[in-house]
Amino acid sequence: MNTFGHLFRVSIFGESHGVQIGITIDGCPAGLPVSANDFTTDFNRRRSGSKGTTPRQETDIPKIVSGVFNDITTGAPITILFDNNNTRSRDYSNLIDTPRPGHADFVASQKFGGYEDYRGGGHFSGRITLGLVAAGVIAKKLIDPVRVEAKILEIGGQKDIEKAIDLAVEKKDSVGGIIECTASHMPVGLGEPFFYPVEAAISHIIFSVPAIKGIEFGAGFAAAAMWGSEHNDKFVTTSGKTSTNNAGGINGGISNGNDLLFRVVVKPTSSTHQPQHTLNMKTGEMVNLEIEGRHDTCIALRIPVVIEAATAIVLADLMMLEQRISRRL
Repeated sequence: MNTFGHLFRVSIFGESHGVQIGITIDGCPAGLPVSANDFTTDFNRRRSGSKGTTPRQETDIPKIVSGVFNDITTGAPITILFDNNNTRSRDYSNLIDTPRPGHADFVASQKFGGYEDYRGGGHFSGRITLGLVAAGVIAKKLIDPVRVEAKILEIGGQKDIEKAIDLAVEKKDSVGGIIECTASHMPVGLGEPFFYPVEAAISHIIFSVPAIKGIEFGAGFAAAAMWGSEHNDKFVTTSGKTSTNNAGGINGGISNGNDLLFRVVVKPTSSTHQPQHTLNMKTGEMVNLEIEGRHDTCIALRIPVVIEAATAIVLADLMMLEQRISRRL
């Protein structure tokens, strides 16, 4: 399924080397100011070109083809398109018989009978997250004054990010990282237990982002080594503020008014310039696979803004379910 959300719904489409990729956003209220310039800051944060990212660079100019008139949302579905111009599909021709270890090549071929678009990872590529970021820009406007911010905590097991990237480039290998996301100025009461609590909703969309392999809220896995009296967040105000935030701003699947706090693990990019000994599915022989193409040494460098967007989309949906966002602004 390529659609997420209940009242604020996003539908993502396209492939990495297809003609276009894009997003359709349904449920956005009428009256919200939206223009092409609104996307520039977040798109630049996701853009490649810096050390450790892919050399592939696209213009990423948003084409808003519906749902916005005179730079104001109309209440109709919003569709935003992006052209794919800088592609080199020939780099992926050998992956038909020799799928990349760690990538979706093998499972996609099995699931879709070999009809999938394998070029550049197709629909499984990180390229597709551009649409998610676009939807996030609109969602961030809707959830104001809630503010969502994500940052890199470490890369390749190191706090020194530049050093970790330099080492990966030197080794011609890839590295992952850990990203922390915080949503501040949160209201009390968001979340729809049993099957759409805050943690479940966020985890659902976060795990849809390519390369995400783990998530923890608040104290996370460290809670397993804590006493209950230590882990409990003591109330200090009648509004629900607590002295600690081990719960990550959520109790019983419902936001408690403290900062929403979680961390995610981003795996090393599957496409690496290190030769890998793997199986040729056609011949049944083990071969040395050297992956061509342009890939991120560390995709985690470009993920924080994607995590922010995904979080804002969830919060916009939960606020609409809670009737905190009206159909007309």
